[in-house]
Amino acid sequence: MPCFFLPSARYPAIKSLMGSDPNLKWIVTGMVFTQLLACYLVRDLAWKWVFFWAYSFGGCINHSITLAIHDISHNVAFGNKHARLNRWFAVFANLPVGLPYSASFKKYHIDHHRYLGGDALDVDIPTDFEGWFFCTPFRKLIWIAIQPFAYSLRPLYVNPKAITEMEIFNALVQFSIDLAIYHLWGWRPIVYLIAGTILGMGLHPISGHFIAEHYMFLKGYETYSYYGPLNWITFNVGYHMEHHDFPSIPGSRLPMVKKIAAEYYDTLPQHQSWVHVLWDFVFDDNISPYTRVKRKCKLVSESS
Repeated sequence: MPCFFLPSARYPAIKSLMGSDPNLKWIVTGMVFTQLLACYLVRDLAWKWVFFWAYSFGGCINHSITLAIHDISHNVAFGNKHARLNRWFAVFANLPVGLPYSASFKKYHIDHHRYLGGDALDVDIPTDFEGWFFCTPFRKLIWIAIQPFAYSLRPLYVNPKAITEMEIFNALVQFSIDLAIYHLWGWRPIVYLIAGTILGMGLHPISGHFIAEHYMFLKGYETYSYYGPLNWITFNVGYHMEHHDFPSIPGSRLPMVKKIAAEYYDTLPQHQSWVHVLWDFVFDDNISPYTRVKRKCKLVSESS
């Protein structure tokens, strides 16, 4: 059922947008091989340039790849009839990330859609400790920087689940490719890939979508949309309300959902800029990840 209960019957054209995106597999494949080429190119660079390119180039691609994996987790690469093929392709897409990610993401992302905003069920929601501790400008800046670690480790604390065979397969494939890259070109390409993932999902302009989607609270809304140009390199993840309403529609077609049902989505809250979101989150004392955390932050500030 759509998250915001937008009736598809009212907009029958939306149903035609559901299904697989035949271009997604080719775009993702191109991104994977681009990163493998980058591994070859950075093999002899000075370390400062390895980190420079990891942030400015590799970070953008790797963050984009994680969002492609998000799309693939909804079976839009090959369709619902080929769910296992989607899982295998997600493992392939995972290769430039440097660490196994796709299988675990799939396992928890289902809960994110099913229990949006639910404590101990939606692991995208920060823990009480995160909300209590990271509530000053400096601490919130640190929280954004370490967001990849919080995002990946939080499920193990909030809602641990048994390791699946696909997660084991994901790890074996990933570490085998990492080992092959190390054997061919040394440590620099490995650092380039992993640093790109961590930096690109941390204090980076694209990372504003993490906060814009779920962490800024407005009563009655658990998520928000953004329609700016960064959608061009993030598989339209900014069309987040549309995605939660219709998760079976590929990211490439979400702007069409917005166009078809403009009278509905134009009335909902949206963000104008992910960079502005990051700035406001860090420096506005009234903005916290969610309401319970906001109350705790007020108590801390009043007692200090």
